[in-house]
Amino acid sequence: MNEDTKNWLEAELEDALDEDQEIELEDAVLSQELKKIYQSRHADSMPRKDYFRNLLRLQAELIKLQDWVVANKKKIVVIFEGRDSAGKGGAIKRITQRLNPRVVRVVALPAPSDREKTQWYFQRYIAHLPAGGEIVLLDRSWYNRAGVERVMGFATQQQVQRFFDDVPEFERMLVRNDIHLVKYWFSITDEEQQLRFLVRIHDPMKQWKLSPMDLQSRVRWEDYTKAKEDMLRRTHIPEAPWHIVEANDKKRARLNCMDHLLAQFPYEEVGGPEIKLPERVFNPDYERSTLPDELYVPEKY
Repeated sequence: MNEDTKNWLEAELEDALDEDQEIELEDAVLSQELKKIYQSRHADSMPRKDYFRNLLRLQAELIKLQDWVVANKKKIVVIFEGRDSAGKGGAIKRITQRLNPRVVRVVALPAPSDREKTQWYFQRYIAHLPAGGEIVLLDRSWYNRAGVERVMGFATQQQVQRFFDDVPEFERMLVRNDIHLVKYWFSITDEEQQLRFLVRIHDPMKQWKLSPMDLQSRVRWEDYTKAKEDMLRRTHIPEAPWHIVEANDKKRARLNCMDHLLAQFPYEEVGGPEIKLPERVFNPDYERSTLPDELYVPEKY
């Protein structure tokens, strides 16, 4: 490897690490007073160096898992549930960061339309299930009916009961049809959610994450707790058990979730042909045309 190539590869690696740090900076835009409170609550947070080292190692393993899924036509669904601000989105972002979006898809469905409300409850989720060689990450799932719809009164008691009757058999049916189903519940304390909501209120880059429904979840904390406990008790089945991720520490929660997800599959590194960059075809008669200046994005930076 010549010196120019080595320097270029080092620059590419630095750029990749910069991307990680940009994502981490999402937690940094806080008022000074709020930052003091946050740091005092997370005094034992994992050192950044240790976090990034483990993050990159686990992301490298996730690439191996992805290749194994493609090579063996596996079908995987991973459900991410938890209270608002529990860190589901952050974990999903780190899992997918270096993976192929044609293989790994994130599904975050909006509220059902009027037409969808008349369908079988599970119907709108079926279209998003994976084919062979695909991984689907559900950022919230059919368990909306056991949580927000139940607590906020968007579903009747009869609909909720029907959901609990149906969901175990629905998930068993998925597993019988060779879909690997992994379910995570991200767990945070009352105090941690309050702090994270305050962060969102005071951080203009995060205010979009706060909806009226999120604010109601603070008011109805105990109702959500009862609904969660009932849901876990009634839908924790051998074919598709729940896995609780302690998520007060975001960094540890992400790493623990990624490590646990990898442990669910007997994946192995998939060998492939050696990749060689072909020589560029050079035509001495070709001249690159000059394009009009107005086609170019202004170079302000």
